[in-house]
Amino acid sequence: MDRKRDGKNMSITQRLDALRALMRENGIDAYMIPSDDFHGSEYVGDYFKCREFVTGFTGSAGTALILSDEAYLWTDGRYFLQAEDQLQGTGITLMKIGQEGVPTVEEFLEKKLDAGQTLGFDGRCVTYAAAEPILKRLGKNDISCVVSGDEGPLDLVGDVWKDRPAMSCESVWELDISYTGLSRAEKLAKVREEMKKKNCGYHIVSSLDDIAWLLNLRGRDIIYNPVFMSYFMILPDRAVLFAQKRAFGRDIEESLLDDGVELHEYDEVISFASQVPEKARVMLDPASVNVTLWRALGHTEIISGHNPAILMKAVKNRTEMEHMRQAHIQDGVAVCRFIYWLKKKLADDNPDNPVTELSAVQKLLEFRQEREHFLEASFETIAGYGSHGAIVHYEPTPESDIPLKPEGFLLLDSGGQYMEGTTDITRTIACGRLTDEEKEYYTRVLRGNLNLGAARFLYGCTGMSLDYLARQPLWEIGADYNHGTGHGVGFLLNVHEGPNSINYKNSPNRPLPCVMEEGMITSNEPGFYLEGKFGVRCENLMLCVKDEKNEYGQFMHFETLTMVPWEIDAIVPELLSGREKSILNEYHAKVYETISPYLGDEEKAWLREATRAV
Repeated sequence: MDRKRDGKNMSITQRLDALRALMRENGIDAYMIPSDDFHGSEYVGDYFKCREFVTGFTGSAGTALILSDEAYLWTDGRYFLQAEDQLQGTGITLMKIGQEGVPTVEEFLEKKLDAGQTLGFDGRCVTYAAAEPILKRLGKNDISCVVSGDEGPLDLVGDVWKDRPAMSCESVWELDISYTGLSRAEKLAKVREEMKKKNCGYHIVSSLDDIAWLLNLRGRDIIYNPVFMSYFMILPDRAVLFAQKRAFGRDIEESLLDDGVELHEYDEVISFASQVPEKARVMLDPASVNVTLWRALGHTEIISGHNPAILMKAVKNRTEMEHMRQAHIQDGVAVCRFIYWLKKKLADDNPDNPVTELSAVQKLLEFRQEREHFLEASFETIAGYGSHGAIVHYEPTPESDIPLKPEGFLLLDSGGQYMEGTTDITRTIACGRLTDEEKEYYTRVLRGNLNLGAARFLYGCTGMSLDYLARQPLWEIGADYNHGTGHGVGFLLNVHEGPNSINYKNSPNRPLPCVMEEGMITSNEPGFYLEGKFGVRCENLMLCVKDEKNEYGQFMHFETLTMVPWEIDAIVPELLSGREKSILNEYHAKVYETISPYLGDEEKAWLREATRAV
């Protein structure tokens, strides 16, 4: 029978009912729906937004669990407020990850399911690292897991989602060595050195950003992330790329062959994996390889570990570093011109033609589009005015859009993809009059940014060591923020890139606590969010570079890449130490020196005032 229904016009409750009917047909007692695609990607194409389709929750992170008469959604602190709003009336219970008394998915399943019952999920959409603790815990209690059916993958949501978008297949293009600094052959040689050290004859790469970086190729199969749907198998003397062949021009296919890379169709990867010789040693990263592919390699000797490419691409070479500096100058010009435009519009205060959150987003995009080599935004712009700023990852929609007034804060978190690299910047903009409370919290958040950005530390420190610098001004008054302080950033790749991060908490989803290496680019973004009132976040990107080396070891420091002024009128000078004032004034002097040559006379006059000494 045809199990597909018209998903477009179904309510969330109707979608859940249809899914439960399929669960009963397949003998499934609980069905898990992650946010992932087949590659463990943070952001996914529309084809893979099954969890969003079923629950109505649009955040980038979360896991849904559907039972016969209950439904749950797990998500993290970035999305608590958003999820509470979007789940209202759906009958889906929000599970706040990390909060006291909230079990993990596997803990919940262990208590909820009885021996003989069955958990189901699409094995292509769950990484082995995510599935392993669930499989182990449930297996001990004689609870079975089903990841595929008689006719193929256990994609029950796909059977409900009749008008599901097609999988993206955008054209793939090649990034010249003048941007990458290393050729494809040089990168593959480095990976093969790591394979040799582990005596592995095969290395299968599933993470899309690693594949794009290794091959000096870019695509657009995930909006804002210039990657393409693919798997990659590396052998000592050849390599095989599994991708949608129609996305590749003849010139790129020939260029790949010149470097010993064969191009095969995307869906051939499972067949190839099953033909890898028995007991061959295969290097895999369980954080990105899905359960279906892992099981296809079950006859081999799997060497589990992080892809060598993760660290290689995180440590930018000299060419990439210099291009990233240039990208941030271009981006700084665009953002400075936007802030000048916005403040001028707000000063006019025309109620018949107000600036709204969405119109501000569009205007910022237009300023970026005027810059040379701009390609697209690097993520969906977060533009939260007033109380919307307290929703950490708020993205305005036509339904939620509100006008800006000459008072309060606009929290604007945005970024761009340029040929020279990827940017990510947050500025909390004073739209006019501010309260003393708004000023105090802005100053404390800014202090955290200044102190972290000016850190000088011995080589060997991780982001766990450094996070205190950013949080201390808030911790001293018993306040905090419920997200990490920093994440790695790719080179014309994903705006969130591992393994480097800045967070005092250890997370099983984070590849390491990673030592800060020269060439790593990391965000510096402390924040504070007062529900129902306002939000503050101050974000720059920083490049880790070497400082002096002496008898105590190699010292390191950060070079700030972002070139946009802070909001001086939001600062309480008395809360800044003399050192913090000096850091602020030095940064502002550099911003003016770097950006002013690209501005018109009025914009330049504004920037001079915006970067005045405190």
